[in-house]
Amino acid sequence: MNIIELSNICKSYGRGPEQIQILRNVSLTVKTGDFVAIVGPSGSGKSTLMNTIGLLDSPTEGTYKLDGVSTEKLNENQLAELRNQKLGFIFQQFNLLPRLTALENVELPLIYAGMSKGERRERAKRMLESLGMGGRMDHRPSQLSGGQQQRVAIARALSGSPSLLLADEPTGALDSRTGAEVLQLMIDLNKQGNTIVLITHDLHIADTAKRVVMIRDGEIVEDRRNSPEPQKEEASPA
Repeated sequence: MNIIELSNICKSYGRGPEQIQILRNVSLTVKTGDFVAIVGPSGSGKSTLMNTIGLLDSPTEGTYKLDGVSTEKLNENQLAELRNQKLGFIFQQFNLLPRLTALENVELPLIYAGMSKGERRERAKRMLESLGMGGRMDHRPSQLSGGQQQRVAIARALSGSPSLLLADEPTGALDSRTGAEVLQLMIDLNKQGNTIVLITHDLHIADTAKRVVMIRDGEIVEDRRNSPEPQKEEASPA
């Protein structure tokens, strides 16, 4: 089943002769369980495309179905509800609330979903424990390393069991070693069945995904599958 169906998406800002076109007839389909990296230089339109997929911005033209739901006629409240039900966001700067503990940060979207206190606390604990943060639940963001903060952010994104994870430069604020750990975590999450769309400007990071979509000047200029890693052959017995 397709989780994302974008058809002839255009996005412009401004009016009349001052109008600037950011996206130009973008069509993109992503199947459930895929791991797609959208890559492009600064100003290419990849962030606008991410905002469109994430229901944070509406296209000027074209149609978008998210998990089978047509979005173009939904009002702001309906879009917010769909976003909360279907999407989990992972940001470059983590976007954790500084006065809340790791556990409270992960609980936050579950409050908006109307989940009871006991149920949301139990789910948040499970998420943090599954990401190796069981011993840091009562720590605030300032007491955590960058990698730990990103793990909390990923736990928060996963807490509502979203259909799609959207990761915007998730390693951009991390050192190379910690960034590699977070990328491996994303690969592992995809192997567990999570659908992931990752935005990056780094081709090396994009190559960790199953599929790479290159965008330039608001248009998709390349869409390719990465070759799977070769299987290691077992040594035959002597």
